[in-house]
Amino acid sequence: MADKFQIGGVEVKPGETKRIELPTVRLYTDTSMGIPVYVQRGKRAGPTFFVSAAIHGDELNGVEVIGRLLKSKSLKSLSGTLIAVPIVNVYGVLSQSRYFPDRRDLNRSFPGSTRGSFAGRVANLFLKEIVSKCDYGIDLHTGAIHRSNLPQIRANLDDKETRDMARAFGVSVMVNSNLRDGSLRESASGLGVKVLLYEAGEALRFDELSIRAGYRGVINVMRHLGMLPKRRTRSPVEPFEARESAWVRASESGFITHLKELGDYVKKGDELAVIKDPYGEVLNTVETKYEGIIIGKQNIPLVQEGEAMYHIAYFHKPDEVLESLGLMQDHLIPEPETEPSGEVTG
Repeated sequence: MADKFQIGGVEVKPGETKRIELPTVRLYTDTSMGIPVYVQRGKRAGPTFFVSAAIHGDELNGVEVIGRLLKSKSLKSLSGTLIAVPIVNVYGVLSQSRYFPDRRDLNRSFPGSTRGSFAGRVANLFLKEIVSKCDYGIDLHTGAIHRSNLPQIRANLDDKETRDMARAFGVSVMVNSNLRDGSLRESASGLGVKVLLYEAGEALRFDELSIRAGYRGVINVMRHLGMLPKRRTRSPVEPFEARESAWVRASESGFITHLKELGDYVKKGDELAVIKDPYGEVLNTVETKYEGIIIGKQNIPLVQEGEAMYHIAYFHKPDEVLESLGLMQDHLIPEPETEPSGEVTG
């Protein structure tokens, strides 16, 4: 492990922990803004690993996941280097918005440039100062506003090393996800950095199951990479791969009565929702053309024709996925023992 390691011109030596403010673009109010970065280097050699949250400024579960991670006593045994970035899109968090002030999506602005758009400049800074210095990473997300996602990992499952990381994370659902133009994962892949994307919960909301699953998942991956001591007991949760998924869209505009929820198993022809007009008259029902598990769902009871309502993933053995989801919830929902430090044990 190299002794010299810098982020934003700040050197962090083996055995040191530092909080760094990475300067970004100044606002027209002459206000300086910085991305908060936590760096902890173990005394023993190991990978360099980043975990990031709030690339979309309204996706907040990951902020709490990283907060709990940094309080974990497990980090006392760290090998290698951990870079934790609880808020990438500081501007979006301040305005409770997914986007940057220039209305661009940061996760479609990579690799960016020093001469590009506002979002592109920040994307370029994050890529150069954080991602390019790492071997592995996990980017934490939630569903969009008024939409919830079942805890799931999205990754290039055709890459064995990435797939092994995804399995180690320990949630029931893994979705093979192609790289999108302008995304962090695409740019990281070009640099040889293996990245998982964790999706769980809803924008602007804390969801305890999603947070616990995310916290334990990050710890599990760090154990898998040899950055933390291995666990003595194996997680009861068996991950299952979905090679395909699709959205079911609204056939009419109106008010929705949902008939199915996240995690439900549905068969072709099952009714998912009823759409009514303001007088209570049924306009249409929403049916699925696919068999699978609901991994994403719209929450607001209003819909426009053509709007995405239910995200369904396809599995060869859906019954076993449902059993794994039940085990995951049983494993995470019971109130855990809490130590005086506030760290969740187990």
